[in-house]
Amino acid sequence: MVASEFISQCFAPLDGRKSGGFVRQNYPLFTPIQVRWGDMDALGHVNNARFFTYFEQARIAFFDHIDANRFWSDVQGPVLASATCNFRRMIKYPADLEVGTRVLEIRNRSFVLETAVFQVGDDGLLADGTTAVVWADYREGKSVPMPDELRAALEGFGTA
Repeated sequence: MVASEFISQCFAPLDGRKSGGFVRQNYPLFTPIQVRWGDMDALGHVNNARFFTYFEQARIAFFDHIDANRFWSDVQGPVLASATCNFRRMIKYPADLEVGTRVLEIRNRSFVLETAVFQVGDDGLLADGTTAVVWADYREGKSVPMPDELRAALEGFGTA
């Protein structure tokens, strides 16, 4: 058994069960990522920390897509509360990736994005994860209800 098969067997999909599985059709927005030589570690595959960078790129592309910056200011805006990553298969340079993003859950003061990494031209899942984003009052340092307009923008992106 190769390492990638072992990893796939050990880590069953988590949120994917709730969201209908990690298939491309479940993600309304994709962000292209080109693996750089410097993304690899001494073992010759993409370093685990880079996956969080890929997720960040996809999250920012999602924010750009819904024009989210119109909702925040110096007083209120998003704060990343948590980020998870499930490593499904090793990625090696060179590789062209697509990171799918969808809204998994919308709450009163936060929302959860689900991301899934695929190689261009291949439907096999390479990695998946979630990021919880809290709407916060920066001066008070606490969560506050999200603007209704933001909630409406989020609702069109795949909530389960």
